[in-house]
Amino acid sequence: MTRQERAAWLFTAPVLAIIALVFVLPTSLALALSVTDYSIYALADWSNLRFVGLGNFTELLSTPLFWRALGNTMLFAGIGVPMAIGTSLFTALLLDDVTVRWKPLWRVLLFAPYVTSVVATAVVWRILFNERFGLINRALGAIGIAPVDWLGGPHLSIPAILIFVTWKIFGYNMIVFTAALSAVPGELIEAARLDGAGRWGRFRHVTLPAIGPTLLLATVMSVAGFLQIFAEPYVMTQGGPAQSTTTVLYFMFDEGFKWWNLGQASAVAFILFLMILAVTLVQTRIGRRYEWL
Repeated sequence: MTRQERAAWLFTAPVLAIIALVFVLPTSLALALSVTDYSIYALADWSNLRFVGLGNFTELLSTPLFWRALGNTMLFAGIGVPMAIGTSLFTALLLDDVTVRWKPLWRVLLFAPYVTSVVATAVVWRILFNERFGLINRALGAIGIAPVDWLGGPHLSIPAILIFVTWKIFGYNMIVFTAALSAVPGELIEAARLDGAGRWGRFRHVTLPAIGPTLLLATVMSVAGFLQIFAEPYVMTQGGPAQSTTTVLYFMFDEGFKWWNLGQASAVAFILFLMILAVTLVQTRIGRRYEWL
């Protein structure tokens, strides 16, 4: 081993150790527990632990609530990712315009929700969405629209939560897109403008290819985040109404810490891990197709 190779291992060893500690080890333990009937009884006495093989997985596949939670999670991700990414990119494009003044102030104000407590802000938004005294329904009443039961109806609960989540997280990707837009060559945009390209043409043929890698990264992170959504429905709706906002992570939490079926909860966690891994691989392939990687 050369001196350079030893130095490389020396610098990467702490990072590899952290990855092994916070990623490889928990994933391996979750997989090991998912093939057992690990429960509160095994916590008291390890002799109660039994190997069940794929029993937890087959039981999950026959559990209607798991499929309901999976469908809700896919709905959250399918609607929430375009909402969050679109809002972030649109806001970044607005702030990138040369006519906008006080850009640092706007960026700080729009980024602020991202660093606030998710539980505290979820409680505030639950009050805002209240059917009787929420400010949103009061504003709708002022223009003649009847009060809406945002969080009490199964058809509006997911859109209401997604409005809150988009408001909460879009500031992070906005900052990322702002940095990417600042690196787009100005001469290319000016050349496209002189060639007669409009705003959409310049964005599609110049800006979008230039920020493609950043867009891919933001999409990968957003998909992983929405597939793991938990705190927002837990605080705002407790998985209701009629289990319309129960997600995979919410289902896993109930199985593990409400019913103490820790083996089955580990199986849910491993399935969620495989879902995120599969979607990330698909996104990676798309990124390579467009030469964003």
